[in-house]
Amino acid sequence: MPYPEIRPRRLRRNAAVRRLVSETRVDPAELVVPMFVKEGLAEPRAIASLPGVLQHSRDSLRKAAVEAVQAGVGGIMLFGVPASRDEYGSGGIDPNGILNVAIRDVVAEVGDATVVMSDLCLDEFTSHGHCGVLTPDGAVDNDATLAAYAEMAVAQAAAGADVVGPSGMMDGQVGVVRRALDAAGHCDVAVLAYAVKYASAFYGPFRDAVESALEGDRRTYQQDPANLRESLREVALDVAEGADMVMVKPALPYLDVVSAVRAAVDVPVAAYQVSGEYAMVEAAAANGWVDRERLMLETLTSIRRAGAQIILTYWAVEAAQLLRQRY
Repeated sequence: MPYPEIRPRRLRRNAAVRRLVSETRVDPAELVVPMFVKEGLAEPRAIASLPGVLQHSRDSLRKAAVEAVQAGVGGIMLFGVPASRDEYGSGGIDPNGILNVAIRDVVAEVGDATVVMSDLCLDEFTSHGHCGVLTPDGAVDNDATLAAYAEMAVAQAAAGADVVGPSGMMDGQVGVVRRALDAAGHCDVAVLAYAVKYASAFYGPFRDAVESALEGDRRTYQQDPANLRESLREVALDVAEGADMVMVKPALPYLDVVSAVRAAVDVPVAAYQVSGEYAMVEAAAANGWVDRERLMLETLTSIRRAGAQIILTYWAVEAAQLLRQRY
């Protein structure tokens, strides 16, 4: 007796069936929203190259944190924009610097209703815009930078951060941060390692958001976009040094890397859908070229499908609201 005709389209016939058999779902709890807080602002300020994203005042940051919690997002990643900078990035270490103050503000506002994360890097705080301390000839001094990261990690943990995210791509940064946290009694603060961070052209709008002073590039410490095996080596080193989670940045141009990292490690894998990825979709949608909401959710689903358990995205709050309606 011949087999009956097989028709895969039966499982696509309507929204309810498609939802039932969906292989990949993005949960709001897996989304992390990056937020910027600028020292001295009385009112939030729009970022022209990131439509819908704001430089927050301290007051508006608190309100935005509450909105994120109400939407069900899993975390908030905080970035500080100081009023002044110096060559050492000392504002990032200062307990009263804008980032550490913002961490305290958000923790006081939302408690443990979401995960409060903080970017652990000097680039927002240095007058030259690099992620570390410079030598007299202008190169980034790896080991001097590590000493600053250790102090910065302890300051962020003391302010109340649940997770610190060393993102400068210095050799040994995870181990130094882990030891500093443990020595200061912050053993429960987790480390989200920016283990794979490419020297990408997708970061432009972010640099507007933090008012970066960078001249030149970061190719001597961020990774070559052509390399995959190097990423797996970086991830293995970070996990060996004590990373609790690892991240790939950017996301969409590097989904193959996300997948390879997921296969290589047994810690949670995150991916950062960076400013340029977001801005491209927003610009195309503003011109009527794409369906904004569909593309938003499609990109997030692709990142989740590639293996990222945690997704940092500027759409986190809106996407969480849409996902709740869908499921």
